[in-house]
Amino acid sequence: MTMDPGHGTAFALEPGAGDMDNHEIGSDGLDALRERALHEAERIAEALVFASSEPVAGKLIAGKLPEGVSLDGVMARLADRYAPRGINLVRVGDAWAFRTAADLGFLIRRDESEVKKLSRAGLEVLSTIAYHQPVTRAEIEDVRGVATSKGTLDVLLESGWVRMRGRRRSPGRPVTYGTTVAFLDHFGLEDLRDLPGMDELKGAGLLSGRVPSNFQPPVTPGNDDLSDDEDPITQMDLEELGLLTPMGEADD
Repeated sequence: MTMDPGHGTAFALEPGAGDMDNHEIGSDGLDALRERALHEAERIAEALVFASSEPVAGKLIAGKLPEGVSLDGVMARLADRYAPRGINLVRVGDAWAFRTAADLGFLIRRDESEVKKLSRAGLEVLSTIAYHQPVTRAEIEDVRGVATSKGTLDVLLESGWVRMRGRRRSPGRPVTYGTTVAFLDHFGLEDLRDLPGMDELKGAGLLSGRVPSNFQPPVTPGNDDLSDDEDPITQMDLEELGLLTPMGEADD
């Protein structure tokens, strides 16, 4: 058993010099030490997620856990502990957050000003981006069959649900759009593969009759990596798009 100065009172079992001590402790003692290390790891993960108003990246949590302790194992144990409670531990992409249990959501009244209600066009554009990302404005228009105003995209960007991913390696280098962790968090999705099917979207009124009947969304990626035909957005790109001043400061 060792103390890791980088993690405070963290516990880890290491082979080597301590093997004789491990044999002297016996299997029951080793199991007790492992359980103690896991319990301490759960407390660390719980504290990190509880203290944050935003989903906490798994990499950040893993970096704080005792050496040799599995992040997935710790989070699975912690999620099981919270499963029957009014607050659940949920996975949001590669991050974790505490959220009100789904069956008790009706008790929580959201501030009406918290989220601006999207127009029908906004909902259609959002669903098109979610299912077809990375996607350019022209491609969104091809899917919907109608023009997409800059104002609609601006509202989605301001909501935090949509972001500029990169620039397509094609003439004009159009900006590509994708969804964010905030989008997954708001709609209670672990990753993009949890998006509802086309029939469910139409039933909820998120897709109109203008969407081609033969349209089938591709399998969305499970991460935010750029695709082979995308370049990352640079500071020069942001200046060109009017999002940064030539001095490199964001416009208000």
